[in-house]
Amino acid sequence: MLHGARLGLVLLVFLGEEMILVPRGTFTMGSDAGEPAERPVHRVTVSAFWMDRYEATNAEFAAFVAATSHVTDPERSGAGWLWDGRWREVRGADWRHPHGSDSSIEGLDRHPVVQVSWRDARAYCLWKGKRLPTEAEWERAARGDGRRTYPWGNAPPREGRRYRASYGSDDCCRADAADGYRFTAPVGSFPLGRSPFGVDDLAGNVWEWVEDWFDPAFYRRSPGVDPVNRTPGDMKVIRGGGWGNDPWGLRSTLRHANPPHFGLDMVGFRCASAPHPASPQRGEEKRGTTHRQGSEQSRV
Repeated sequence: MLHGARLGLVLLVFLGEEMILVPRGTFTMGSDAGEPAERPVHRVTVSAFWMDRYEATNAEFAAFVAATSHVTDPERSGAGWLWDGRWREVRGADWRHPHGSDSSIEGLDRHPVVQVSWRDARAYCLWKGKRLPTEAEWERAARGDGRRTYPWGNAPPREGRRYRASYGSDDCCRADAADGYRFTAPVGSFPLGRSPFGVDDLAGNVWEWVEDWFDPAFYRRSPGVDPVNRTPGDMKVIRGGGWGNDPWGLRSTLRHANPPHFGLDMVGFRCASAPHPASPQRGEEKRGTTHRQGSEQSRV
């Protein structure tokens, strides 16, 4: 994993999955130039945490289902939501058939799983001994100190033939295969789009469920340390934009939401966890060292 050597990142291989240590830090959350729910801009301190390097894939979710016999919300209801320029409910759409009963995930093992609800995502993370990231953790992982529009910086997601993310057309909002993939892409396909900490695909590919309930006014009363909105509402927050969004939809401050029982063909997730007691904390890390305890940890 030499690509991250210059950043001094810490990589954990946990149950065969790569996780990145995001150190404790204070960053600027939100944007005064975005939608009303992104305001006001405020300073937030987030404790250290691990975040999955990649979005959960079809193969990983299939292993979860095989081990637990989990039945997803779209499978129970018999329908999922599809984006084709507008959202519409389609019978027979589920994680095995993301765009309807005639579609399939055959050959898409490394693509992010979609058509899973917030409740399905949470069940998977708990099975893995993890949890969903909070909204503040997600934005911290994407933006570092907060002075960037996208995980990679302020440059657009496409410059000529150089793509930093899997996304839709430059004009809102439809699927576009110009980046090589009409819908989802294999996770980690756009290394130019990595976040400051080395997390992949935090912009584009699929939106990601996070822990928080959505409240467009939450930032007005958000705590300054490890905020999370646990007050129940109608919708759960999703972050990051997806394969059908334009560059505006990929901004790391953008907050959208869906009902927690909905499955959608542009929404997936990744997991997070608190740091292992042996994990190096800010100020304690030593460049070039390797840590091993239980799971495999290494400096990348």
